[in-house]
Amino acid sequence: MRIAVIGAGIAGLVAACSLQRDGHDVTVYEQRKDPNADGAGLTLFGNAFAALDAVELGDTIRAISDNTLPTMRTGQRTPDGAWLTTMPQQTVGELHSVHRVTLHNTLLDQLTPGTVQTGVRALVATDGAARLEPPDGTESFDLILAADGLRSFSRKRLGLDAGLRYAGYTAWRGVTQSPVDLAGQAAETWGRGRIFGVVPLPDNQLYWFGTLNQSAGMIFEDEHAAVSETFAGWHAPIPNVVAVTPPSALIRHDIYDLYRLPKSFGRGRTVLLGDAAHAMLPNLGQGAGQGIEDAVTLTLLLRHMSGQNLGPALARYSAVRRRRTRILWRQSRLMARVAQASGPAVTQFRDVGMRIVPPSLIGSLSQRFHEWDAPM
Repeated sequence: MRIAVIGAGIAGLVAACSLQRDGHDVTVYEQRKDPNADGAGLTLFGNAFAALDAVELGDTIRAISDNTLPTMRTGQRTPDGAWLTTMPQQTVGELHSVHRVTLHNTLLDQLTPGTVQTGVRALVATDGAARLEPPDGTESFDLILAADGLRSFSRKRLGLDAGLRYAGYTAWRGVTQSPVDLAGQAAETWGRGRIFGVVPLPDNQLYWFGTLNQSAGMIFEDEHAAVSETFAGWHAPIPNVVAVTPPSALIRHDIYDLYRLPKSFGRGRTVLLGDAAHAMLPNLGQGAGQGIEDAVTLTLLLRHMSGQNLGPALARYSAVRRRRTRILWRQSRLMARVAQASGPAVTQFRDVGMRIVPPSLIGSLSQRFHEWDAPM
């Protein structure tokens, strides 16, 4: 089949790699002239690798990632360093961390040269027909995959957009440029209306993120100074992690998710993947993983099918993926409300609750999110 992919993000590139390996003629359209990823790091759990293994990409991604997190003490801490809970190692499962840029470039390298067309804003047909409208005229395909992110223009053109919802907090992300000793511990630290998390990356680097409850659209004159001040006095090595991150390796974004999920993940022969379909808050660390699941699920459903009768496979894709991601989309909102709590009474209740709930129970509940089954 002849397939177009809109967007050269993680979901779009995994789909392109998988479908191209299956013998499909794939073209990726990327609006940016330079498709390099921005961002810092990300974590991929066992569900992402189960999907990647199904299309023989798992070992390629493992080779560029760090897998020391499962060997470290992980869980939640308070700003003074006290542990709220420690996750049992046996409940963590497979967990790798990787720099977004490295992952992006690795996926690009798997594609046939010329697959990705940059600087092109390809438009889907509003009726869902397998037709694109790039600047040089209309072009037809057998199938179109819209993986154009949180603010997907494709989702709007298909009439599936209900808007975005501001989560109430902003997030800094950075990558250290000098080694920092984590002493075998990599936790999320929960304060009042703010969180700090740190994750090891390959080559002795660390990916970290820090959040702060505030109104949308606020601007700091000096972002590095702002994040340093926000987490000043927090337990070691947090201040040092920020200090060894140069301003050029620091980014900040206000955090949004979809106001509600589309009623369907496709229309006609155009389907949504990744954040375009189900952008969720990052509090479960499943954004990239769910985009990977989308791409692989669709690839497997399309195997051994001709381009003449895609309806059942696309309907199955939408039903399976909407059911799966709706649970995680809701749970990520719930986790954000708990983790970003700011009132004294609420945060005290949260912290007491974290201390008394058995870590094994927390681990077993999270494990169910880290499992993926190939579509039947």
